[in-house]
Amino acid sequence: MATIVKNSVAPPRRIFVVDDHPLIREGLAAQIANQPDLTLCGEAEDVADAIARVMDAEPDLVIVDISLKNGNGIDLVKRLKAKDPTLVILVWSMHPENLYAERALRAGARGYVNKGRSASQIMQAVQTVLDGRTYVSPEMSEKLLGRVVGGGQKELEASSVEALTDRELETFELLGQGMTTQQIASKMHVSRKTVETYRARIKEKLGLTNAVELIQHAVQWVLAKSE
Repeated sequence: MATIVKNSVAPPRRIFVVDDHPLIREGLAAQIANQPDLTLCGEAEDVADAIARVMDAEPDLVIVDISLKNGNGIDLVKRLKAKDPTLVILVWSMHPENLYAERALRAGARGYVNKGRSASQIMQAVQTVLDGRTYVSPEMSEKLLGRVVGGGQKELEASSVEALTDRELETFELLGQGMTTQQIASKMHVSRKTVETYRARIKEKLGLTNAVELIQHAVQWVLAKSE
């Protein structure tokens, strides 16, 4: 008697999206819906919302933006990985890859993809990290490999924005957006004194002498980045 073998179809991989723009989330959800092996299992717009929902949703992948309604995506990656080190995270953002991709990877993300990439490239990034591999653009991959070949030496000048820590960079960007020290402290959930410490370190690393220069430099950097 012949044995009947039933074909087993793997369930679709579960994707959770963290982004503070509803239209962006809808667009990504539509891309996910077009993939037969993927399904959207949840959404959030800020850090607190994501932390409250992600673990219950049991996603195979969390896609995180850097600029969130309340909080920062790099910080969210660190907090989610602290809760579950096995969690797979892909950071996607309009921020410059050369400034944020390596930070995302150091925080625990499996990859970084720019929102400006085509839909097919974004889905390629999703599938790559779901397959257990790391995703960055070919240009960024070459840059990271160059650092390894070069013995791991820093290519950065001491005065470069890239020399800032994650929290210093977040402070610098918020200053450039016109926020006061108190507003930054509230958004970053730290004390005013901590923000003042970040400001002092930023001035030292960027070779700035006073608060006016710091604000001007931050504003110019934010404007240049937005272009």
